[in-house]
Amino acid sequence: MKIFDKSIRKTIIKSAVLLGIALLIFIIELFPDFVLKTYSNGIYQVISITLRFLSSIFPYALGDLFYFLIIIALLRLIFKFGWRLKKTGWRKSDRVNVPLTITNAILIFYVSFKILWGLNYARPTINKQLNIGDEKYTVENLVRLGNYFITKTNRLHQKANHNYTIISLKRQSVLAYKEMASKDSFFNYKAPSVKPVINGWLVSKIGIEGYYNPLSAEANVNMKLPAWVLPFVSCHEIAHQLGVAKEDEANLVAYLVGKNSSDANLQYSVNYNMLRYILLEIKIKSPEDYVAMREKIDENVLKDFKAESEFWAQYNGQMSNYMGIAFDKFLKLNKQKTGIKSYQNIVIWLWNIHRKELN
Repeated sequence: MKIFDKSIRKTIIKSAVLLGIALLIFIIELFPDFVLKTYSNGIYQVISITLRFLSSIFPYALGDLFYFLIIIALLRLIFKFGWRLKKTGWRKSDRVNVPLTITNAILIFYVSFKILWGLNYARPTINKQLNIGDEKYTVENLVRLGNYFITKTNRLHQKANHNYTIISLKRQSVLAYKEMASKDSFFNYKAPSVKPVINGWLVSKIGIEGYYNPLSAEANVNMKLPAWVLPFVSCHEIAHQLGVAKEDEANLVAYLVGKNSSDANLQYSVNYNMLRYILLEIKIKSPEDYVAMREKIDENVLKDFKAESEFWAQYNGQMSNYMGIAFDKFLKLNKQKTGIKSYQNIVIWLWNIHRKELN
């Protein structure tokens, strides 16, 4: 084998180029304000709106189909290599080509993800952009916040009447963002693309409520979820479409949109979900208060909590645990140091949003 064999030389050049781009992306991520100005509010908006416009033409989740085709293509390549290996054996050039080809595939995935959406993880925190403080709360503050949300959620349940198709869910979410955009241009949502996931059973088994697909810029919603959860999930995934990458920040955007909506169903959905996060925090920090506060929750709201718990119990399995661990690692790799625990950051922001009225 010649060290400068033509095929090996091409692979090495490709590796060098991809590594250079990956390194440049890594350096760019060290400058959050530059990412926000140049990428999140510039390049990404063009990419996302264009992909959303194209994907909205199709009624099904186009991104799921792309994932399927990519998996098929990878399996085909592995099969072809295995077949060739069986016929001709391990070549000397394979010692260089195979590791480099695998490395290139990983680098292509990394670079594509970052350019299509992932650079948004490096933007400054959304709460600062929306002028929401991050002052820590005491247990007393937390209990006060919990009582506030219990009262509000109890009242909203009486007005809520959930019955959704993907069309009505999309219409509701788009209108809510439009209402919010009239107050703050941050919430402008163009070229809506909200789709049901193709395989609700599999997604439920993994433990996923919805997800953003960078390949098609679609907001995918698991329509198997209990109806009262769906509006919050839809608004959460739309936040990802706007370039809000971090999960806790997408929760914040979804809450603000729902809180200011004229739709009682959406208001109930976001307050119900926020109450869930608050109760979890109280249960950890003050179990006695948690027990007392549960007594204040309306019987029908408790029925919703129970029904949601029973829904997930149907699909509970090891896959959900494994995916939870994998997602935790993914979040930590993308500048969310506390991983899945970062979801609880929303409680801090809720306290700061309502601090004045609660005091």
